[in-house]
Amino acid sequence: MTYSFQLVGAIVIFLIGLLVAKKVAKVTVKLCAKHNVDVTLGNFIANTLRIIVIIMAAIIALGKVGISVTPMVAAIGALSLGAGLAVQGLLSNYGAGFTIILTRPFVIGNTINVQGVSGLVTDISLGYTTLTNEDGVEITIPNKHIIGEILHNSFANTLVDSSIGISYDSNPEHAIEVIRQCLREMNFVCHEPEPQVGIDNFADSAIEIGVRYWVPTDTYFNNKYQTNLKIFNALKQANITIPFPQREVRLLNDNADV
Repeated sequence: MTYSFQLVGAIVIFLIGLLVAKKVAKVTVKLCAKHNVDVTLGNFIANTLRIIVIIMAAIIALGKVGISVTPMVAAIGALSLGAGLAVQGLLSNYGAGFTIILTRPFVIGNTINVQGVSGLVTDISLGYTTLTNEDGVEITIPNKHIIGEILHNSFANTLVDSSIGISYDSNPEHAIEVIRQCLREMNFVCHEPEPQVGIDNFADSAIEIGVRYWVPTDTYFNNKYQTNLKIFNALKQANITIPFPQREVRLLNDNADV
């Protein structure tokens, strides 16, 4: 009978520990948000505290039924060594995730490019980082492939780098001003940093005007297509010619009079 009460008491203690752990995690998240702590770091701290509380509750519950924890700790240590060798890749992901959370080279909402993969960061966990693109495709990158690599972080925006050719008979200064005015009128184009417009190259059939500006990552292609159409129509209304490739061919007659 006494052991039954001890078992019931252990179960109650463990359940209370689960409730307390959940409450502690919620309070921690709220406190981190109140003090403007990064969302990822706040969630990491909350989850760590929750695990600690659960482990403490489990130790107290086991002690309640007379189970010594010391031999279990030694066994867990031995098993952890073998498991660690078997899951080195997983542990390296966790280590890299811990580094990302502490150093914060990027946060949720940033646009990153790493190893040829780019997208908007939607989630950062210990094991992996999740990106998404304009098509709604989720890209999962193991954290070990992020730490130690060259990382490009353009925050919430992505650079549009394009060019358009105008005829050599057209005034490039006028064309540049027309394009700049188009960019000013597009409310999704970022003006910090300022868009850049200028002569990029002298091609065979056209003067190439380079256009560089920043737009939100989640609507990158839609914004780019709208801007291209507006620039095309504006240049057309300004009577600025957009030439097509031309090649001059001369035929020489080598026949001589006999």
